[in-house]
Amino acid sequence: MFYVLLLCLPLLCYSEYILLITKELRLDPLAGYHAVELLQRFMVKYIEDYITTPTPKGATSNHPRHYEDAVYNKLKDKFPLIIFSCVQLASKLSLHSHMIDNNTAVHFLHSVGCTVSKQALLESELMVLKGLKFRLNVLNPLTYVEILLEVLGHNEPSIPLKHLYHYCHHVLQFISLERTAIYETLLMATTECVSPSREQREKFVPVTEDCMLLGVGVIAVAAFILRKWEEVVGELSHITRISKRSITDFAHATLVHIVGISSSITPLS
Repeated sequence: MFYVLLLCLPLLCYSEYILLITKELRLDPLAGYHAVELLQRFMVKYIEDYITTPTPKGATSNHPRHYEDAVYNKLKDKFPLIIFSCVQLASKLSLHSHMIDNNTAVHFLHSVGCTVSKQALLESELMVLKGLKFRLNVLNPLTYVEILLEVLGHNEPSIPLKHLYHYCHHVLQFISLERTAIYETLLMATTECVSPSREQREKFVPVTEDCMLLGVGVIAVAAFILRKWEEVVGELSHITRISKRSITDFAHATLVHIVGISSSITPLS
């Protein structure tokens, strides 16, 4: 499973394209983050199936390090459409976005140089649905952020929730685009090792999948920017039972990349 996750890491760069499509089509940000989750889950399942499918008799078996190239070659022509299908599916599930119908989809894809028919669009959507086994109701990071903010506002009415929410959107977008680098910094801080071993990386995988940690981390960084660190982090730790140290480590790893120079940031306390 760890190798599958490694193969999927390059997909993270497509978060930017999904968020841009979401903005261009004026969809709710929730739809964009939902689409990213759908794409990542679809690709994990696709690669798992590809790896576990028996090699036909007489065919040459691929070495594991060639899987990424093999999957890319098989999907490279379909991949832009797969990305868009994830956005279209997410729009259909969002209560706050208008649904992208096939006419809008075809027109948009043509406008960005991707010639596609409605039939191809339907086939792509069905392929994603089947790959996900029609399980589309997955939580995304923004959902966690919004729920945590709602609880935070109830517990601490003095916190400027509107401004905090505004900054959370920017912070979450930044983390989504710089996810690999931020989690690598967090891994090195956690292990206190510049070159973590494979075993350490395997143990760290659940941290990268922890949406609750990501949610509190986003809010903590926004609170730091608003100079509301102490009030917010203490309450977040109380709400989620995530230690202040873990929240601080995540926030620090993110702020390092926002500022761009690690030496210029004093460790948070």
